[in-house]
Amino acid sequence: MPEHTSEQHSAGLSENMREDTRALMRGLDVLSGPFPDFDPDTAPDHPAQLFVAWFMNAVDTKVVEPHAMTLSTVTPDGRPEARVLILKSVDAAGWRFAISKASSKGREIAQNPHVALTFHWREVGRQVRISGVACEESAADGSADFLARSRGSREMALLLRQSQVLEEPQQIDRELEAVRRKLAEDPDLVPPEWTSYVVKADKVEFWQADGGRRHTRVLYTRADETAAWSRCRLWP
Repeated sequence: MPEHTSEQHSAGLSENMREDTRALMRGLDVLSGPFPDFDPDTAPDHPAQLFVAWFMNAVDTKVVEPHAMTLSTVTPDGRPEARVLILKSVDAAGWRFAISKASSKGREIAQNPHVALTFHWREVGRQVRISGVACEESAADGSADFLARSRGSREMALLLRQSQVLEEPQQIDRELEAVRRKLAEDPDLVPPEWTSYVVKADKVEFWQADGGRRHTRVLYTRADETAAWSRCRLWP
């Protein structure tokens, strides 16, 4: 690895490194397309319908991990936090994901259930932004999600250690041994902290890229989950 001077360590990046990075970023291709057509006049009344149509298009066009999304939450002191999760399902009720309530994001949702989801399908120049409230589903829903996960995923979740300070990597292997013994005795073991959430949205925006920056944006909004959705176009 390249050596760094004490000045670089104290200043972060040298001026040359900053300039080189800036030049590299400026030179990268942006919105090169080609992109699919999108006529806002044909958009359905419910945003979940349009989301599923766009999602299926992303799958058909081989977008990498189209079900990956950024979940944004708010800490008790008002700081935004974001991380990438996997969407589990979507229907008229909302968008679903599952996490441990013992995780930092679980604790943040317990304190403030308002969240945002962001999907970026780069290959087709599309983005979907969803804002709403994350509502806990039943324990049975959480259990069903947990048992459908891979063995490795369940083992790590049962450690109940996510986001804690790791003193040494070998500690993971030592603690996994105990978890594996528990799973051998009870293959259907589910931690009570594991929770399925449905995001009941009140705002959903669909963004279709255009190489000339004449992006197409459609915004769905509603007053609450019992109200009908309204739809409008936004300036690029």
